[in-house]
Amino acid sequence: MADLAYGLEGKVFVVTGASRGIGLEIARQLLDQNARVVICGRKPEGLAAATEALNGGKNLLAVAAHIAKEEDVNALFDQALETFGTVDALVNNVGMNIVTGTVDADFGLWQKIVDSNLNGTFLCARKAGQIMRAKQKGKIVSITSIAARRAAPFMGVYGIAKAGIEMMTQVLAQELAPFNIQVNAVAPCMVRTKFSEPFWSNPDIYEQVVNTIPLGRIAEPEDVAHPTLFLCSAASDFITGQTLVVDGGATAV
Repeated sequence: MADLAYGLEGKVFVVTGASRGIGLEIARQLLDQNARVVICGRKPEGLAAATEALNGGKNLLAVAAHIAKEEDVNALFDQALETFGTVDALVNNVGMNIVTGTVDADFGLWQKIVDSNLNGTFLCARKAGQIMRAKQKGKIVSITSIAARRAAPFMGVYGIAKAGIEMMTQVLAQELAPFNIQVNAVAPCMVRTKFSEPFWSNPDIYEQVVNTIPLGRIAEPEDVAHPTLFLCSAASDFITGQTLVVDGGATAV
């Protein structure tokens, strides 16, 4: 899929949680399209490793930020504007889960998961939406999960937060449509990343998961990156308020 072109040359993207996994792959694909990319992550050492993996360069800016903190989000977008002059698209990729039940979940743990997944997505989408509204154009794409649509053991709080992102996608799509801003989401199944390694690295769990996926495998980061780039391109200008499910057919059975 490396030869696909999305017409993103020179466009400015903010990609959250891009120091590894899906976010890192999205940033890599965007840079391959000659886009300008701002990546963020909480840990400077993770960002340094990501910058090296992406070969740095003038089209890449790395900013340390905790997206659940309003002041960090404001600083992230301020640096993007100062460096590249605008923001054309936001990819809300940050996601985290702590394996837990829901009924017995500690409230502090609940808050941590909701902060990272839902509140951080809101803060970034709000800031990006304000910037894009002023220029009457933009794209916002959030990475959710099929866990938002189908309850899964030990992923209840995570699924609830991701379901909130799907509704936020619809609400923002309505609010921002008059300003030529499209807001969509991508919902993958299990993806082979460090985030999900405790599941796919266990042969028994892996087999159980794969048996629910008609295409016979879990997703790779590239499988999520390309639908995301499509939703950030002009080819999706008449698509808004939608969640594109990328699950190998898992939710079709």
